[in-house]
Amino acid sequence: MTLQMVAERVGLTKGTCSAVLNKSAAARSVPPHTQERIIQAARELNYRPSFYARNLGVKRTYMIGVVTQEIGDFYGSPIISGIERYLRQKNYFFLTVAVRDNPKLLETYSHLLLDRGVEGLITVDTVIDRPLPLPAIAIPGHRRVDGVTNIVLDHRKAAWLALNHLTELGHRQIAFMKGPNESPDSEDRWKTIREVAKELGIPMRAELIVQLEGRDATPQLGYPFAAQLLARGRPFTALFAYNDVAAIGAIHAFLEAGLRVPEDVSVVGFDDIRIAVHNNPSLTTVRQPLQRMGEIAANSLLKRIEYHENESEVIEVEPEFVVRNSTARAPTLSVAAVRKQDTEDMTARISGLE
Repeated sequence: MTLQMVAERVGLTKGTCSAVLNKSAAARSVPPHTQERIIQAARELNYRPSFYARNLGVKRTYMIGVVTQEIGDFYGSPIISGIERYLRQKNYFFLTVAVRDNPKLLETYSHLLLDRGVEGLITVDTVIDRPLPLPAIAIPGHRRVDGVTNIVLDHRKAAWLALNHLTELGHRQIAFMKGPNESPDSEDRWKTIREVAKELGIPMRAELIVQLEGRDATPQLGYPFAAQLLARGRPFTALFAYNDVAAIGAIHAFLEAGLRVPEDVSVVGFDDIRIAVHNNPSLTTVRQPLQRMGEIAANSLLKRIEYHENESEVIEVEPEFVVRNSTARAPTLSVAAVRKQDTEDMTARISGLE
């Protein structure tokens, strides 16, 4: 059905019908009974105004592009939910693409989104390393790029909340899981952890530090690296993991090795993903307000698009600390190497997964 068919049905011009059906200012000059006739004819003919045609004159699409690593992963999903919630209230659409750490896909999909008329971009867990031809928000963002607003967590406060909690419980021998190189947060988070550990007098021994590798969005991310820590045979009473999925994977490795969490070793995660509270034991963690960060990103982007407001280069978000059942007072005797047979069995299981 076309607008011309509606106009012919009611015996009026296309311009008059368009004004009424698109609720433009010109519709105010059309008598109410005539407006009703036009609307009724459109219903009978099942006519729907073209979204693109309606906005062609003002050169607006009311569409936002969202670039993420994975669709439905524990980190990105609540952020995108916050973006969607805010945009829906403002009658905006959004298109989402997943790039999976593939620079070629990132380049290709960015151009595709631009070709489809998006008015701004929000990236989730994806690095923006060059200026873009339209407003952009990066969650998280750590590089200063013209035209890009970075939304970041206060990592210093996050590190202090976690490490102070462990020291108050008497932990001094703390192991650490450093984030993978691919993650935008890794470098800044690790820098602040080291600074806060120094301030609190917590020794950071190389033999109690492992670096995660890859982008696995499941607890398998942390399992083999927790096994590495145990296999080194160095005593520790607590682990501060880069994120929750790594922490949950570490807990599984500790339990399989015959250790109790938190009686023998406490574990602290980061993010407070949805399954953290349902893990056994439930996970003590630094909470990022992920959904709220999505809403902040959408709000900031629409301000730049609609009002040409110059947002600050960085928007910092406050973390919270959630104490659950994976942390307890440090044991009198610290965790040493697990039994040789347990280590060998775990190594064999890990090799079978690779």
